[in-house]
Formats: sequence, C-alpha cells, structure tokens
Amino acid sequence: MTEQLKTRREREKQARYDTILDAAERVFSEKGYERTSMDDIARTASLSRALLYVYFKDKAAIQRGIMLRAGHSLSDRFRNARQTADTGLEQIRAMGESYYRFYMEEPDYFSALTKASTAMAEADEAQAEEMLCSKSELMGLMTEAIELGLKDGTMNRQRIHSPEQTALYLRGALHGTILLCQSEASESNGNFPAESLIRHTMDMLTSSIAASS
Repeated sequence: MTEQLKTRREREKQARYDTILDAAERVFSEKGYERTSMDDIARTASLSRALLYVYFKDKAAIQRGIMLRAGHSLSDRFRNARQTADTGLEQIRAMGESYYRFYMEEPDYFSALTKASTAMAEADEAQAEEMLCSKSELMGLMTEAIELGLKDGTMNRQRIHSPEQTALYLRGALHGTILLCQSEASESNGNFPAESLIRHTMDMLTSSIAASS
C-alpha cells in the first residue's frame, strides 16, 4: 500500500510538473519570456504561486525545464531519422534533415536549445545534470551514426579522426546555417530560399565526410 501511495504521489508530482511547463510554454509564446511573470504562469496552470515555487525556484528554472523538453523532442526525431536509413552516411543526412524540420515545426523548442549552453551554467546541480545528459544523448546518436559510417565504409577514415569532434562540426555547421536562414528570412520578408540553402549545406557536409568513390 505504501509503495502504491508513493507511486501515485510521484505520478501526481510529474503531472503537476508537466502542467506548469505546458502553461509556461503557452504564456512564453503569447507574451514572450521577458514579459511573463511567475504569476502569469501560476494563473495559466491554475495553481497557487506558492505551489509553483515548490516545483521551480524562478522563471529561469522553468525555462530550463522547457529546454529539457526540447532536447528530448530532438532526440526522438534523431532516433526516428536513424531508423529510416541503413548506412551511417544516410543516417547522418536523415538526422540533419530532421534537425531542419525541428526548427520549422518547433521553433520555440529550437530557440530554447540555442540558449541551453548558457542556461546550463545557471542551473542547480540536478537540473544541470539532466541538461548535460540530454546534450550527451543528442551527440551520442550522431556519434553512433558516424561510427557506423566508418564501419560500413560510407565515411572517409582519413578525414574523420574523431567521431565526437565530427558530430560537433556537423551539428555546429548546420545550426549556423539555420540561424543564417532565420536572419535572412526576417530581413527579406520570407523570400530567402532557406530550404535550398539547407539542402546545399547538407550536400556539402555529407560530401566532406563521405568515402571517396
């Protein structure tokens, strides 16, 4: 009975945690992070302000919780992308394309992850560890695909000295291009050929690590 009660309380705690993050996502999207107060989040979640502080010490901690959600969402996309391809090189390309879709379909989550490294420095120990694990999971999925590419012969062993370093290079290069597209699109009223540039970037990145034909 005690174990059942503990399990029920844990489920209730998790449900309330999720309710707070759901509410925060809505309010941040409507009002923006800076203009949102803890009272706004508490009202939207139908919770007292005191109870809100039991779960999160401040607005920044709530934002870090959303960053964790974003990381889990992207990890799911990467895992699904890998399952659509057989070779390491094809998996990397599929993951790159899924990263662009993540930006297009979940722009708030993409924006949250862009700020995650800075936010991690301000997190408490437990939350920082969760964020680090989430980041490691993302990089691990890419590293595994690169290791597969080296094993199956679709990637160039002379150019890839470290799968981990190559994963960072690929993600950093694509992330930078996406940010460039975001900036250019806002300046050109949406007329910038973002998808064409992303595809060109993917072609360039995959050719830079592909095995010589």
